[in-house]
Amino acid sequence: MRVFLDTNVLLSAFFGKGLCQDLVSRLLRSDHELLIGEPVAREFVRIARRKLRAEPADLSYALEVLRRQTTVPASRRVLPAIPDPDDRPVVACALAAGADLFITGDKALLELGKVEGLPIVSPRQAWERLRVGHK
Repeated sequence: MRVFLDTNVLLSAFFGKGLCQDLVSRLLRSDHELLIGEPVAREFVRIARRKLRAEPADLSYALEVLRRQTTVPASRRVLPAIPDPDDRPVVACALAAGADLFITGDKALLELGKVEGLPIVSPRQAWERLRVGHK
């Protein structure tokens, strides 16, 4: 399964403790393909440095792990159905990459449920799908 991770999930996984950390750890050890969008990577670095004030060594480690995943270039596709303009390039990137699952904590995206057939799920929903072996 090709899994696209939103910025908030990655930030929680690398700089927090709990479900997102466990989920990403499990995904990294699985045969699922993790997709990291260029817009997500840029936002990840910006937020980690400015808002979270991540230690340079911790940020370097996170970036090293992320670079080993499949990097997806930004897409020029326009998705007017996505309410937040900041989310549009991220979802467009996931669609262009052929993701099977989009994992986010963003409530507005979660309310959509799907975009052009791409399921949008919370980290908890993704954990449950993995736990029971579903796609």
